[in-house]
Amino acid sequence: MIRQITVTVLPEEEKNMNLIQKLVSMELKNQKIETNGQKQTLVFEKKSIDARHGKIKLHLRYKVYIGEEPEDPETELLPEWKNADGNHSVIIVGSGPAGLFGALKLLENGIRPIIVERGERTSERKRNIAKISTRNIVDSDSNYCFGEGGAGTFSDGKLYTRSNKRGDIGKILQIFVRFGADKKILTDAHPHIGTDKLPAVINAMRDFIIEKGGSFYFNSRCTDFLKDEKGKVYGIKAKNVKSGEEFQLEADAVLLATGHSATDIYELIAKISPSAVEAKTFAIGVRVEHPRALIDEIQYHGKTEGMGAAEYRLVTQIEERGVYSFCMCPGGFVVPSATSPDEIVVNGMSAAGRNSKWSNAAIVVETRPEDIPEQFVKQAEKAGSKALAGLFFRSYIEKETKRHGNGQAAPAQRMNDFLACRESKDFPPVSYTPGIVSSRLDSWLPEQIAGRLAEGFLEFGKNMKGFVSKDAVLIASETRTSTPVRILRDKESCESPVLPCLYPAGEGAGYSGGIVSSAMDGEKVAAAISEVLTRRS
Repeated sequence: MIRQITVTVLPEEEKNMNLIQKLVSMELKNQKIETNGQKQTLVFEKKSIDARHGKIKLHLRYKVYIGEEPEDPETELLPEWKNADGNHSVIIVGSGPAGLFGALKLLENGIRPIIVERGERTSERKRNIAKISTRNIVDSDSNYCFGEGGAGTFSDGKLYTRSNKRGDIGKILQIFVRFGADKKILTDAHPHIGTDKLPAVINAMRDFIIEKGGSFYFNSRCTDFLKDEKGKVYGIKAKNVKSGEEFQLEADAVLLATGHSATDIYELIAKISPSAVEAKTFAIGVRVEHPRALIDEIQYHGKTEGMGAAEYRLVTQIEERGVYSFCMCPGGFVVPSATSPDEIVVNGMSAAGRNSKWSNAAIVVETRPEDIPEQFVKQAEKAGSKALAGLFFRSYIEKETKRHGNGQAAPAQRMNDFLACRESKDFPPVSYTPGIVSSRLDSWLPEQIAGRLAEGFLEFGKNMKGFVSKDAVLIASETRTSTPVRILRDKESCESPVLPCLYPAGEGAGYSGGIVSSAMDGEKVAAAISEVLTRRS
């Protein structure tokens, strides 16, 4: 018999297994679970911190094996991967989590994945990213958003998701551990690999996929799709972004996992078939950075010793739109995430230790298709599809941000000055390495964004005393929390309804939002493709 039991202890009692065993036995008794004197084996599953009501408590969840031997929690959900047999192949455009986990899923059925990635391998990608901060050089194909591993590789490696209906979260985490992630991600309430550790995990996945018969094309941007006379997609056209060489690849299907920043892919699909895309809700806002000590003090009510960097999650409704925190990075850094030299985009990340002097989060405003100004709707209609309006609006804000910055130095404002509608004369130290430029964000961010942010900050300050502070710095602009465009697919088959054998997946297609949910979506779509191909065999 196996039961899940959660017990609550104080931080200093976390390692007291005698106490925990007693608490588990009491809870089993409270639940009227008869053990009949059988051996009980506890396997730790999850820890969460409860800092409400001024007293810190730990909730510890255990799987209790009663009269049974426990399974190995690190391997019980791992699949069996096969060598590609050469009978079928699938092109995967993009090597983010949807692409990589899609490739691994295909290998469960011996189907060869061919991964096409516009950016560099992680080793060279690091150099491209460094140039953004040190020389204000943005490589449009290899940056924080594009390159091996996708946007998450150098932007934190956060693995927390509420999308437990999409697939098996535990399996995704075990696969990450299989390729080198720390085992603690299996038990942390908010698992996190860290941007300093994740590249090695991604490299291990790539090497394994190649070992099993898959292949990778780096520095290769998808420029078009190959279609037969019936419109069926049977491959892609691609261009090596370094040499300029153009080439074609053919396969049984194309899994499209290009990420939320691949504007050219949305425009390509809209040009081929405007009905293949639709507008969706996304978000626009800023990064808010506080001194880490301040956030720790607020969240832990002054009892910070030994607790690690504190997290927060904030959400409210302002004028019928959500205002909320996203990608909170305790003990982290704000980083430059532009994908074009004429824009400034910011994001957040943390190393595995989460030990910097700052904590930051995106605070963003829900932006619906009907909120897009008419000028961008008309621009989208001229481009062939009204669904692209959000993309053009996003691009406008990113370029405006650049106009108010200097190189990749981002426009910024103290939170108290933002609320008072005045310029910031000076700033505390910040983590954003390209630097910041004083700017009246309240005066040039669209009113629908700036006004709601201001009200949202005041609401958050009521629940987190000290959140509204002169030491809090707003750094603009955060625009890539999700895509404004969805690439449509059939609910069951996951296939594009107008482009047969094209399978949109992941965050870029509008079906996920983060590493784990994207990985699960990549698996889901790859499983749908595998079912079709194995039926043909």
